[in-house]
Amino acid sequence: MRVQAGYLPNIGENEFKYKVLKYRNKDEEIAVEIPLLTTEQMNEVIQKVKQASAETLKCYSSTEIVNIIDQVIERLLDRGTVYRQMAERFLPIVTGYDKEIIRLGLTSYLKTFRKHELQRFLVEDLGNPLLLDNFQPRVKGGFSKAFGPDLITHIWSGNVPALPLWSFISGLLVKAGNIGKVPSAEPLFAGWFAHLIVEVEPKLADCFAVVWWKGGDEEREEALFQQADVVVGYGGNDSLQSLQQRIPITTRFLPFGHKISFGIVSKLSLDSRKAWQAVHRAALDVIRYDQQGCYSPHIFYVQEGGNVSPREFARYMANELENFQKRYPRRDLSMEESVSLSSWRQKEEMSMFNQPDKEVLGNETNDWTVVYEKELDFAPSCLNRVIKVISFESIDDILPLLVPYRSFLQTVGVAASPKELFQWAELLGKSGVTRITALGSMTSPEAAWHHDGRFNLLDLVNIVDIESSAEDYSEQFAPYVD
Repeated sequence: MRVQAGYLPNIGENEFKYKVLKYRNKDEEIAVEIPLLTTEQMNEVIQKVKQASAETLKCYSSTEIVNIIDQVIERLLDRGTVYRQMAERFLPIVTGYDKEIIRLGLTSYLKTFRKHELQRFLVEDLGNPLLLDNFQPRVKGGFSKAFGPDLITHIWSGNVPALPLWSFISGLLVKAGNIGKVPSAEPLFAGWFAHLIVEVEPKLADCFAVVWWKGGDEEREEALFQQADVVVGYGGNDSLQSLQQRIPITTRFLPFGHKISFGIVSKLSLDSRKAWQAVHRAALDVIRYDQQGCYSPHIFYVQEGGNVSPREFARYMANELENFQKRYPRRDLSMEESVSLSSWRQKEEMSMFNQPDKEVLGNETNDWTVVYEKELDFAPSCLNRVIKVISFESIDDILPLLVPYRSFLQTVGVAASPKELFQWAELLGKSGVTRITALGSMTSPEAAWHHDGRFNLLDLVNIVDIESSAEDYSEQFAPYVD
C-alpha cells in the first residue's frame, strides 16, 4: 500500500520527484511517498511561504489562529475521522510501536493543544496574547508588540510520533511561515496536520510546507538556512552541532538535543499501600515509547527507610514491566539496538561478581530489564525498557553525581511529600534540571512547559517597544494641537 506524506503550497508545478520510504511489521508493509524538491523548487516554496505568511497569516488574530488549531485537534482526537484512523493504522507500522501505545500516546499528546491549553500557552510566554496582534500598553510605560518571523525552518526528529506538532504549532501561533523537514523515522503526522489546517481554513494553504531530504544534504539545507529567520533543530547533539555550523550567524538557532531524565522516590511514598501506585506510575514512564523521549527516565533513585525497600521496589517494577509487556509489547528492535541491549545487560550481569547486593531482573526474551544496585551512580541506560533502581539515603548523596551531566539534564519524576518536593526542586534546579513532575507524568509535559528551560514562543519573536518618550513627543505634532 502507498501512503502520501508531506505537504506543499501551490507553486504552479506538477512535476515533482518523490522519495519512497518503505516500512513493514509482521502484518503489513507500506510505501510512503514524499516530495523530494530540487533546489529551484525549494526556493519557490520558500518564497511562496514567506509571501503567504506576510500577506495572509499575519492578518489573522491570535484568537482566530487558536480556534483553527483547536478545530484541527478536535478532529485528530475523534477516532472516527479519516486522519485519526490513518494515524492509528499506519504509525504502528512506521514506528514499530504497539497500536495501543500509539493510540493512548496520541490522545494524551493532542490534548495539550486544545483551545484552553493554547490560550495558556500564549499567556505563559507573553502575558498578554494581544501582543501578537497590536501594540499593547506596558506597566513600565510605552507600548510593545511581538513580531513573529517571516520564516521558521524546523528540522524534526522522529523518536516520538507526532513530535513535530510542538514547534509547528508554536510557529503558527506567532504567525510565521513554516517549513519543516520530517525524519525518515516518522514522516507522516506533520503532513497530515498541515492538510487538516487547510481543510479547516483554506486561506492558509500557502503558509507552510512539510518536506523531506536526506540528512546532511547541504545544498537543500543551505537554500533554507540562508532565507530562514529562525531554525529550530531536534536530534542528536553531534548532528545539531554540525547543523549550527551551516546556519548563518545572523539566523537565530534553537537546538533541542539529547537529554537525560530520571526519577526520585521518597521513603514517605513507600508504605505498603502507596508504593505499588508509585511503581505502577514509574513503569508507565518507562514503557511509553520505550524511553525514546528526552523526558523518559533512565534511573529511579529510591530512598531507603520506607516500608518498601529499594530492592523490593525494583522487584515490583520488574513485575509491572512484565505485565505491561503482555498488554503493550515493546517494539521490535533493530540489530544495532539488540546488540547494544545485550552488551549492556551482559556488562551489568558481570558486575554482580563485584557487587553482591546487585540484581539484574528480566524475562527470557530481554523485553525489559531492571537493575537494582546500592552503589550510587548516574549513567544513561541503553533505553528500550531498560531501567536502573538505585537506593539512596539523602538527596545530598545524589547531587554530586549530576555535576558532569548538568547540560544534559531535563526531567525528574518525583514521588515525595510537599515539603520534600520544594526542597528537592530547589536543589535539582541548581543542578541543571529544568522540569519536575509526578511519576507517571514524565512523558506527558503540560501545555506551555518550558522545554529545556526555555520559552516556546518568546524565543521565536522579536519584541518591538514604543518608549513613552516617543509617545509624549508625538503629541506636539498631533493635528488637534494649536
